[in-house]
Amino acid sequence: MTLTPTLSLYVARGFLAATVATLAALTGLVALFDFIELLRRAATRPDVGFDVPATVAALRLPFIAMQILPFAMLLGGIIAFWRLTRSSELIVARAAGVSAWGFLAGPLLVAFALGVAAMAGLSPISSKLLARAERIEFSQLRVGGGMSTLAGGRLWLRQSDRAIDPQGVAILSGRPAVARSADPRRERGPFELQAVTVWRLSAGDRPLARIEAPRAILTPGAWVLEQAVVFGADRQPTAPARVELPTELTASRIEDSFASPETLDFWTLPGFIAVLEEAGFSAVRHRIQFHSLLALPLLSVAMALLAAGFSMRHNRRGGVAQMIAAGVAAGFALFVLDRIASEFGEAGSLPVVLAAWAPTGAGLLLAVALLLHLEDG
Repeated sequence: MTLTPTLSLYVARGFLAATVATLAALTGLVALFDFIELLRRAATRPDVGFDVPATVAALRLPFIAMQILPFAMLLGGIIAFWRLTRSSELIVARAAGVSAWGFLAGPLLVAFALGVAAMAGLSPISSKLLARAERIEFSQLRVGGGMSTLAGGRLWLRQSDRAIDPQGVAILSGRPAVARSADPRRERGPFELQAVTVWRLSAGDRPLARIEAPRAILTPGAWVLEQAVVFGADRQPTAPARVELPTELTASRIEDSFASPETLDFWTLPGFIAVLEEAGFSAVRHRIQFHSLLALPLLSVAMALLAAGFSMRHNRRGGVAQMIAAGVAAGFALFVLDRIASEFGEAGSLPVVLAAWAPTGAGLLLAVALLLHLEDG
C-alpha cells in the first residue's frame, strides 16, 4: 500500500467539508420538522407562547446532530468521493499506482476523530440540553405531569442496606408526595414519599425488619423516615421515632431512571448503570446506549468506507446514480438494522453487546468487501 500524505490530506479536507455541510443541512431540515410539530402541539395550549417550542427545538439540536452524524458522514462522503471521481483526480491517482487504502487514510482518520468528538465531547452537551428540553416539553406541552410511578401510583425502589447486613438490601415502597416540577425555571423541593413501607432483607432475602412511616424525605446520603415504627424479627413494634436509612440514591437518579437513556452522557452512563442495577432497576436500555456511543467512532469509519466503496467507480462503467442510490439504501438498511437490534436487545432476545455493535460490524464488513472488490476489479 502506497501512502501519499499530500493526496490523503487533500481528500480528507474535501471529505470533512462535505460531511460538515451535509450534517448542517440534515440537522437543520430535521430540526425544522421537529419545530413544526412542536408548534402544532403548542397551538392546542393557549397558555404556551412561541418561545416554548422554539426553545425546545433549539435545545434538541445537538441531539439531532448526534443521531444524524453517521448518515451525514455516509452522504457527505459519497458526495466528496464522487466529485473527485468525476473530476478524474482519484482515477489518475489510482492509475499512478496509489492504492485506494492509501488516499483513504486521511478521510478515515477524520471520520474516527469526528466519532470520538461526538462520543466524548458532544454527548455531554447533547444529553444535558436534551434533558432540559424534555423537562420543558413535559411541563408545557404534555397533558398531566409528575414522575412515573409503578403499581397503582406507588413507587418501588431497591437499594443496598449495608447498615444491617454487608450484603443486605432494602426495598422501599411509597407514593410520591407531590408532582415534582418539570420546569427547570422553578425551584424543586426535596424528594418525598408518603405512606412508606421499607423491607430490610439479608443477602439470602431473609426478612430482618420492616419499617412503616407516614413519610420519607430523601436527603444527601440517607432517607429520613419521620415517626417511623420498626417491626423487628420478633414482629414487635417500636415507639415512633426518626429513622435514617443510608442510601446512594439521589432525586435526579430516581427521576433519570424513568427518563430516556439519551439524557445521560457517555461519561455518566457507567456509574449510573451501576447505581441503577443496585437499586433494582433494569439497565438494559442504558447499557445499549453506552455501547452505541462507544461504537460511534468505528461506525463513522464504516460509513466513510461505505461512501468510498459506493462512489469511487469509473464513470465509464455507468450507473453512477444507481451506485449513489445504493449507498444511501445501504445506510438506511444499517439504520433499520440498528433499530431492530436495539429492540431485540431491550427485550432480552439479544446480548447487549451484540445488539449495540451489530450494525457497526455489518457496516465494516460490507465496506471492506466493496473496497476489496473495487481494488481487484
